Amino acid sequence: MTKVADNVNPHIYEKESEREITLEEHDENVVDEFDEREIFDLIRNINDPEHPLTLEELRVVEEKNISVDNKENVVHVNFTPTIPHCSMATLIGLSIRVQLLRALPSRFKVTVEVSEGTHVSEHAVNKQLADKERVAAALENNNLVQIINQCVAM
Repeated sequence: MTKVADNVNPHIYEKESEREITLEEHDENVVDEFDEREIFDLIRNINDPEHPLTLEELRVVEEKNISVDNKENVVHVNFTPTIPHCSMATLIGLSIRVQLLRALPSRFKVTVEVSEGTHVSEHAVNKQLADKERVAAALENNNLVQIINQCVAM
């Protein structure tokens, strides 16, 4: 039996322009803190598990829904599934979390959540994504890791 996508006809949005790298950012003597745009750039090209589109093109992730606190070493990302009953919400959140854990220094505490009011199982999805043991168990599943790797491949 073939699984049919939850949202067979998603709305596709135009991608933002790439961030211009300044001379100051190339200067090794200048402290360059992480910012929301840099986090967005790390996750914008994650592929949706159901469509040949990125999370940015589907507006699942947006820069305005990211916060970074370099002093407290905290990164928080809210994402918005394309439909309220998206069965891939946990997988999308897990892909975002894995991408950030792989790319950011280990000093950061990464939190990924479904945006409030955008999913029928928002509380359950957020609980799964916040549970370190569940995330670790998920990442021990080779089939799941293979899917996540396909999503985060650029």
